[in-house]
Amino acid sequence: MTDSWATSPAAAVAPGVDLHLELGASGLRRGLTDALREAVRTGRLASGTRLPSSRSLAADLGVARNTVADAYAELVAEGWLTARQGSGTRVARRAAPRDAATPAAVTRRDARREPAYSLMPGSPDLASFPRAQWLKAARRALTAAPHEAFGYGDPRGRVELRTAVAEYLARARGVRATPERVVVCSGFVHGLALLAKVLGRRRVREVAVESYGLHYHRDLLAEAGFGTPALGFDAHGSRTGELAELGGAGAVLLTPAHQFPIGVALRPQRRAAAVDWARGTGGLILEDDYDGEFRYDRQPVGALQGLDPERVVYLGTASKSLAPGLRLAWMVLPGALADEVAAAMVKADVTCGSPDQLTLAEFITSGAYDRHVRAMRLRYRRRRDQLVAALAERAPDVRVTGIAAGLHAVLELPPGTERSVVQAAAWQGLALEGVGSFRHPAVERDRDALVVGYARPSDSAWTGALDALCRALPPA
Repeated sequence: MTDSWATSPAAAVAPGVDLHLELGASGLRRGLTDALREAVRTGRLASGTRLPSSRSLAADLGVARNTVADAYAELVAEGWLTARQGSGTRVARRAAPRDAATPAAVTRRDARREPAYSLMPGSPDLASFPRAQWLKAARRALTAAPHEAFGYGDPRGRVELRTAVAEYLARARGVRATPERVVVCSGFVHGLALLAKVLGRRRVREVAVESYGLHYHRDLLAEAGFGTPALGFDAHGSRTGELAELGGAGAVLLTPAHQFPIGVALRPQRRAAAVDWARGTGGLILEDDYDGEFRYDRQPVGALQGLDPERVVYLGTASKSLAPGLRLAWMVLPGALADEVAAAMVKADVTCGSPDQLTLAEFITSGAYDRHVRAMRLRYRRRRDQLVAALAERAPDVRVTGIAAGLHAVLELPPGTERSVVQAAAWQGLALEGVGSFRHPAVERDRDALVVGYARPSDSAWTGALDALCRALPPA
């Protein structure tokens, strides 16, 4: 026999909520057991889904309650479901098939499941976004905003935000800025795309990059027609002295305050070498200061831009300090570039909404931004300390490298173990990223490591994520 019921979103299924099941002709209990198993196996019922009570489902099917209870019990025994007093019957977190599937097939199937925890880098603690303070800033900003603020406006962005950003960066990051040299954009990638257009018109052929970094930054530059030669890298950061050997490079993209992802700060001599190269060749340094405010062992190192504002483009965002969903970022440009980038902004016709810009300006000038950054600095420092302590106790052979800063830590692994640890983490329900994901294609493999983002998990998930990480690491 075949019966059908409407399907609800998996995570919301609860007692009395309809399911869609295909019952075969092999008997009521066997047909129900097979139908539920198949729904879990194929992913229609996702991990953690709460199933209807046996009484509710029996009433819907028109069968005895014991028939449903027996089917549930069999699937619990097989590992497809879990049953807990007060929590009902749910789909097990890792309900692996009990058939003769190959390990590779099981791995692929498991990889499609949503992980229970994530230590992926690149995200702040979104639960700590200061909603109440942001709302207050929005009310004040919109109440005081002139009518013209809701027009098309200056392609550089609202002057209120450009002024607030210039003052903040001068005070907190040592950036030498004026509102006229600030351009507001919707994120680092947006800013890099605008700069790529300007550099292309200036006939730049290559933009040097670091040996490790985000592939989509390299991809953007490559798609814009640039070569992306990689600088050598060691414990002191990118070997900027090699820039002189790259005859075709007209610009270089660096993360000097806290290299992403390896986590070291660029040494003063190499900062100076980069500036000397730019001065001597007319090149540009594109400074990505993505989490420069979060240094835990001492005061943050000032921005490289302060050494030469005419040769360095400073790029910063609210993505790590507040939230990426705001889509607010800024560039501080050399005088000769400011007009060209503003013109590129007009042609691209991609600007940030003025209400959000006005709100962020008010948030900064009121002091709320400073207070939030200081609070998050303490929170992230505690998270990093807890990570280091857990590893010292449970995985003493795994070394945490890089400076105490930012939203991620690098865990050095024994040679040849990175891929197996990432796979082991997946079986623990933990999403992890290995350092190999960030390696430039032209760079030989020189290390095995994990890039652990400790800011992302909620407080309730943090302990579980740490436990899963420690279980996945190689035994001592």
